[in-house]
Amino acid sequence: MQYMVSIQNKSNFHQCGGFLISEDFVVTAAHCDEPESPIHQILLGSHNLKVSNRLLKNIDYKCKPSTYRKPGLGDDIMLLKLSGRVHQSNRIRAVPLPTSKMNLKENEKCSVAGWGRISTFSSNVDDLRVVNVSIINPNICKKEWGYLPSKVICAGGYKTYQGFCQGDSGGPLVCQGKAVGVVSFNYYANCDYPNKPNVYTDLSEFLPWINKILREKKCV
Repeated sequence: MQYMVSIQNKSNFHQCGGFLISEDFVVTAAHCDEPESPIHQILLGSHNLKVSNRLLKNIDYKCKPSTYRKPGLGDDIMLLKLSGRVHQSNRIRAVPLPTSKMNLKENEKCSVAGWGRISTFSSNVDDLRVVNVSIINPNICKKEWGYLPSKVICAGGYKTYQGFCQGDSGGPLVCQGKAVGVVSFNYYANCDYPNKPNVYTDLSEFLPWINKILREKKCV
């Protein structure tokens, strides 16, 4: 998982996950950067947050969809332009993105990773953790939540003890070797599953927006 990055605040503490998609761009969740808790730098090249053999990059600029308001209303995605290009190696490597809408099947096994809490009232961890989660039928997900924004994927947290938790926000949902989703929200920050399905931003719905930013090197 050489694509995983830790997005950190001005105190150099882990705030969110993210993933490298090119030599100078990272994807994360829009809600990871708010006025009361701005992000500051990105750690790459290590699965342990405490080791010295790691790479830190500042952020040149941040791009959010103009339609984003809060996670529960959707469009919870953000692109971060790194202050310099990253040399990809066996420690740092971008994750492939889908080229179009992926036909994810119900119960298809995917994975999510992060340095977030391992239970509702625990603390973030130093070592990257990975868990397998299953895709949930969109109709079931909508029924369980009552309301869901468009352009989301549901996986994990429902009828299982596996899912993401606070601190994992912004990390990728990886299916078939591609990053297809971005960790967005769960049920009232409750990670003591099972309860309602975990919700991810559907990355394929934002491919034109992402590709235009990568091509023009500016927010659009």
